[in-house]
Amino acid sequence: MALAIANRYASALADVVSQPGSGLGPEQALQQLQDFEAALEASAELRGVLLSPAVRPAEKRALTAQLCNRLGCSEKVRNFIYVVVDHRRVALFGECVNAYRSWLDRRRGAARIEVRTARALDADQQAALEERFAALTGKSIAAQYVVDADVLGGGIVRVGSMVYDGSLRAGLQALDRAMREAG
Repeated sequence: MALAIANRYASALADVVSQPGSGLGPEQALQQLQDFEAALEASAELRGVLLSPAVRPAEKRALTAQLCNRLGCSEKVRNFIYVVVDHRRVALFGECVNAYRSWLDRRRGAARIEVRTARALDADQQAALEERFAALTGKSIAAQYVVDADVLGGGIVRVGSMVYDGSLRAGLQALDRAMREAG
């Protein structure tokens, strides 16, 4: 349900910014959304005020306007944020940003992947991995790399809802299953 709501909001913003003469590029809108999202994540007080039913909508709008002005948000993004705040969907703001990012990726013909490894990959390893997934998906790749000590060794790559688990843990689990089935 939350994803469906976030997709509706993101789709509405996408419609606005993709209109001819909108004066706001889709990438600019994404950057402004990410800036606002970062401010939300960085300030528990801001989140608390915007999420609180005890704070009047006019006060929330005034605070949102101040923050948007400070961040340099366009009128279209500010109005989008107003709608999110007015409809008490601030808790879904991150999902709205992700849904908008996904729309933009589809428009660009790009695939976003998340790579989790036990240690950081060097530039050559990253390039090889991105090349392989570009060939697999037929799209350009935007990769996010995360070092995760729980991976042990190898790596886990998430492309949308598909997970490619080449971690040592997964290999050991497969070996354990094979030995149990054989024995």
